[in-house]
Amino acid sequence: MAVTQCLGTIKDKRNEKMTAYAINKSNLAAVVLHEKEFAQFRELIYSIAGISMSPAKKPLVTSRLAKRLKHYGLASYGEYFQMITAASGQAELQMAVDLLTTNETHFFREPKHFDFLRQRILPERKPGKPLRIWSAACSSGEEPYSIAMLLDEALGSARWEIVASDLSTRVLEKARIGLYPMERVPEIPRQYLSNYCLKGTGTQEGTLLIERKLRERVQFMQYNLTEAPPKLGEFDAIFLRNVMIYFDQETKRQVVKRLLSLLSPGGHFFVGHSETLNGINEDVQLVQPAVYRKP
Repeated sequence: MAVTQCLGTIKDKRNEKMTAYAINKSNLAAVVLHEKEFAQFRELIYSIAGISMSPAKKPLVTSRLAKRLKHYGLASYGEYFQMITAASGQAELQMAVDLLTTNETHFFREPKHFDFLRQRILPERKPGKPLRIWSAACSSGEEPYSIAMLLDEALGSARWEIVASDLSTRVLEKARIGLYPMERVPEIPRQYLSNYCLKGTGTQEGTLLIERKLRERVQFMQYNLTEAPPKLGEFDAIFLRNVMIYFDQETKRQVVKRLLSLLSPGGHFFVGHSETLNGINEDVQLVQPAVYRKP
């Protein structure tokens, strides 16, 4: 009888724990990001990355951080904020920054820029000098790999270099691997697709892989645009596209000033088609929409 009662007690306790877990899980699913907490995350991202989050970004913060709350079994976004801002929370802070600053990108996005690179910049390059290009907000790598395909086809054995940087370590790791879903195939011109991409088979079915020879030509590195630029030498072209829309005016000025310090005289600076350097920097001249030249 004693043994039976004991087993019954153990079973009851187990059921209580399972019920408590179910209740806790249910509570997590309904966690609300309060205005005060949202303000804390907005200030944090601005201080780290210079990104100004509008009130409309509240659902994005809620959805992108929800899994992290569940992962740690936290009952509020405030608890998560305390975790990532503690001295011991640096790794998770990087994770949060990665989740909140990752932006959408595509292969050969804004094609006129690639036409300009092929038709204007390549013919003007100095013989014997390596062509150097910086993709300064490369995200998961589609932009620098697009540039690399074009350069490899157009320049043959001539020397060229691409540096690609981003704040997010998570997307940089994806970029280094160079593995993308097959849904990206229509974005890539057919000749580049056949020359520089491999179709996944077996466990990798449904993916395409950028060929190793191309991956090895792109140098990926972490860089925060709000900090002093690393000592990388001068570049013939710098791509800073579709990222300034997240900055306030003063941050834009500072970021552009830093990057232009590494652009060679006569070099070109690319921004997104929805962006402009008007009122931000007068040291470059507009060549065509979203393309500037340093005198």
